[in-house]
Amino acid sequence: MGINGIGMTGGPLAAYGTGQTQRHTTGKSFAEQVNNITNIPRTYQVYIPEEDTLYSGGNGTGLSFYLKYAENSTEDDPTVIAKGVDENGDEFEQTIHINKINPRCATYVEMHALEAHLGVEKNGGLTSLPMGETGNMGLYDRMDFMDMFQKQISDMRLLCQKQAMAYYQYSMQAYWDFMCRK
Repeated sequence: MGINGIGMTGGPLAAYGTGQTQRHTTGKSFAEQVNNITNIPRTYQVYIPEEDTLYSGGNGTGLSFYLKYAENSTEDDPTVIAKGVDENGDEFEQTIHINKINPRCATYVEMHALEAHLGVEKNGGLTSLPMGETGNMGLYDRMDFMDMFQKQISDMRLLCQKQAMAYYQYSMQAYWDFMCRK
């Protein structure tokens, strides 16, 4: 590898070694090389929201779904139907009883059902849920979303992002209030 300094055009070339020999690829792009290593086919299904759709979306794993209230949903037992494809591209349908959701041990789909049912403000974004680990969650993965909120708030405080910190505090409070009402 050679490096020319500023204003050194035509000057002597200084050679600095990296200590490693360069591995030549077969002309594949970086993305092709990475996909070849992981061998995970990614397909994404997009569901266009209809009038009665509570939520439509997914995450980076390929999990994609939409939510609607079930026909037998009541005020005492709000029930949501989730339909979509999981991270493996397999179709699924789940019945989610909102009152049984525990944000301390919930799936990504359950939390979006709860978010939609509670009407938590999304602050102009796609979700009120904390960023980060949710992008890697599969259909059946469970996480403690309250801990994730606390970590997100802590990170925003560290970065002096007062508006983001306040927004995640507001969102977390909506889920705390839900847990306290149960």
